[in-house]
Amino acid sequence: MDAAQQEATARARELQRSWYGESLGALFRRLIDDLGLNQARLASVLGLSAPMLSQLMSGQRAKIGNPAVVQRVQALQELASQVSDGSVSAAEATERMEEVKKTAGGSVLNNTAQSTSTSGATTVRRVVREIQSLLRSVSAAGDIIDAAETLAPTHPELAEFLRVYGAGRTADAVAHYEAHQS
Repeated sequence: MDAAQQEATARARELQRSWYGESLGALFRRLIDDLGLNQARLASVLGLSAPMLSQLMSGQRAKIGNPAVVQRVQALQELASQVSDGSVSAAEATERMEEVKKTAGGSVLNNTAQSTSTSGATTVRRVVREIQSLLRSVSAAGDIIDAAETLAPTHPELAEFLRVYGAGRTADAVAHYEAHQS
């Protein structure tokens, strides 16, 4: 790989970190490990070709262009966390991955009622991730921050919302969400 390719890859990974909170290589490797998948199976569940998944993981491509795929990634992240905390068995995870694979996407927020935990209650983290996904499917993190700075003098609460959910870390957005639910 020449210097220009290395620079482009580094830039793509930096963009991924700003859009998704981490590089897609790290995120996808964690899903593969946590859910016991291989790259081909992960690509299939997400609705990506194996070469596209590889390009995203290696930093040859920066952005997931299809909001439905972003939504599936988030569904798998939630599922992986449920597997790791023991609330979902490996067998249940396999069934749920088939359900995730069949989702067509559409409006990210319209699926909130269907995206419930086993207890039937939508988790705060899931709602936050859906808000983040919607904002990030519309605009890049840098553009969201620019918009927030423009709004800050006249609409500081809206500017904060854009910064926290559009460009911030999921943990910070969860804390913001919980603080504003009273």
